[in-house]
Amino acid sequence: MPEAEIIPIGTNGPPGRGSGRTKPSAAARGLAGGSGAAGERRTPRPPAASRGAKAAAEAAKQAEAQQAAEHAAEQVAPAPAAEQEPAPTPKKAGEQTATSSSTTTHDRGAIPGIPLADWKHAIESGAREVLGGQWERRLAELMSFTRRRLEGNYEIDDFGFDAELTERLLLAMLRPLAEKWFRIEVRGIDNIPDEGGALVVSNHSGTVPIDALMTMVTVHDQTDRFLRPLGADLVFRLPVVAGMARRLGATLACQADAERMLTSGELVGVWPEGFKGIGKPFTERYKLQRFGRGGFVSAALRTGVPIVPLSVVGAEEIYPIVGNLPTLARMLNLPYVPITPFFPLLGPLGLVPLPSKWLLEFGEPIRTDAYEEAEAEDPMLVFNLTDQVRETIQQTLFSLLLERDSVFG
Repeated sequence: MPEAEIIPIGTNGPPGRGSGRTKPSAAARGLAGGSGAAGERRTPRPPAASRGAKAAAEAAKQAEAQQAAEHAAEQVAPAPAAEQEPAPTPKKAGEQTATSSSTTTHDRGAIPGIPLADWKHAIESGAREVLGGQWERRLAELMSFTRRRLEGNYEIDDFGFDAELTERLLLAMLRPLAEKWFRIEVRGIDNIPDEGGALVVSNHSGTVPIDALMTMVTVHDQTDRFLRPLGADLVFRLPVVAGMARRLGATLACQADAERMLTSGELVGVWPEGFKGIGKPFTERYKLQRFGRGGFVSAALRTGVPIVPLSVVGAEEIYPIVGNLPTLARMLNLPYVPITPFFPLLGPLGLVPLPSKWLLEFGEPIRTDAYEEAEAEDPMLVFNLTDQVRETIQQTLFSLLLERDSVFG
């Protein structure tokens, strides 16, 4: 086999192996973008003086940026030594810790951006706003009350009255309506005896018996006594209302139940006008209807308790009745179906009562202990006492209306 011919690079040899010339050929100059290619010119480099000025400007900008960063770092207070985390130790290539790819329990429990101290402060502020300054004690009482109710550890009387539920829940829900919405003003509260049985007789108005509920709240807040209302038959026929009325201390407006409560020393409330009073049209406002047959007077005479007349101004304007639907009322077995300026035109919004200003005045008690129990059967005596109570309430209503500047004032 003949030996291969070795041609050194850079010596005179075949084309493409190097020509040995000291100057590049025209083809080489064209590939390199030299001046030999037609129409192609290399961008001339700036002079040395221009290059130096540009470099100096860039260096000045970098110096100013570094100086601004150092100044900003000086303005930020350094973290305390106890809160500074130690610098992480450098890890070798390929080394991986156990916590780098997993989330710790602390990270899962914390909410990003809101510290736990801020959440605690917000909860305490809300509880203080709702429950008052002693919110911790009130919250503990509420929890204890709820636990007792769930366990059934509470007492009710023979009529189904639950004093604890009434005071802590039902009256508490009605109190803002009495204080903030109707702004009730009370007069003659001293005429209600501090103890013993008494019969509070009041006018009735308002389309729905809200005046009875407001009277109960006012009497309890002013005297610390529960007013036990006598309700009509319809109240105890309604599914939900009947149970709630019993819990509030109401009982059927019959002479037997009234005498039992008066004998046991209860403060009893009665509204002799009944549905005729709360369902009368707005044109007959503050004109008392008939007081029935005077059964409440007979109960007072038999038990010897005083009769306290009560006049309520302001309830007539909460739902002004301008019409009635008697056909629908008979179909629903109701005494009336009222039409007000806002109901049923505005639907559920029309059920919101107007914020009228209320005045409650308790008159001087009418004593009955001077009469014999047998005199309760005298119809003329019962009629005269009934008329006396009615006239007292009516005259007081006229006086309060003259004093009132505005319905909503």
